[in-house]
Amino acid sequence: MVRNPNSGPVAWLGNLGLSLGGWLVLAFLLLPILIVLPLSFSDNRYMSLPLGHFTLHWYEDFFSSRQWLGALFNSFAIALASTVLAVVLGGLAALGLRHPAMPGKRVIEVLLIAPMIVPAVIVGVGMYFVFSNAGLTRTYLGLILAHTTLAVPFVVVNVGSALGGLNQRLLWAAASMGATPWMTLRKVTLPLVSPGLVSGGLFAFATSLDEVVVTLFLAGPDQRTLPREMFTTAREALSPVLLSAATIMVLFATLLLLVSRSVSRR
Repeated sequence: MVRNPNSGPVAWLGNLGLSLGGWLVLAFLLLPILIVLPLSFSDNRYMSLPLGHFTLHWYEDFFSSRQWLGALFNSFAIALASTVLAVVLGGLAALGLRHPAMPGKRVIEVLLIAPMIVPAVIVGVGMYFVFSNAGLTRTYLGLILAHTTLAVPFVVVNVGSALGGLNQRLLWAAASMGATPWMTLRKVTLPLVSPGLVSGGLFAFATSLDEVVVTLFLAGPDQRTLPREMFTTAREALSPVLLSAATIMVLFATLLLLVSRSVSRR
């Protein structure tokens, strides 16, 4: 009789330990984020426990403040512009890297994803010196270009993964039927890699929306994004309005994650 290695008290205890360990890790990662939600509805004037009475006062302050709403609008506008640029540039780069005649593709691929790996402080310092010489510091164009640089790697990785699963025979079949390279790209390649483009675009949008380190290096007094406003409030005033802003960011990031997961399953 063959004994099932997954049965018995030892195996049961092992599975229980793994389950508890997984839940503990999940709690360790999520609790610092989830605690923001109930605190944002507390009437305590200081960000502390226990919770006070339920209130929407801090959300009213957020949505009635021109400073906070302006920062929110700037964040969405910059994120949208940088996402469009990142999808176009990253998609073209991924297509180029897939071409068999592309010279030095490994080196180029490493350079393209470097902003994802290099610490943000180093990227911010480098961009500051380059952009200051080009007159792009303290401008919205400079912020858009900087955020695009940070977002492109996510598009390259997602589109490259989608291209890796592309059946080359479909492209050969299109070419054998008289399709031009442009027609093949438009009618065959792009529809098949569109989930990668959408996922990469969502990650690019989230990256830009959450960016604060590079923004602190490049932005001027007028270029106030929501993460920068939150950073300034946490450093100077520590207002509970910060909690409502953080909750809005968490909910929007969760929405982007759910949409990305839905797209990736198709």
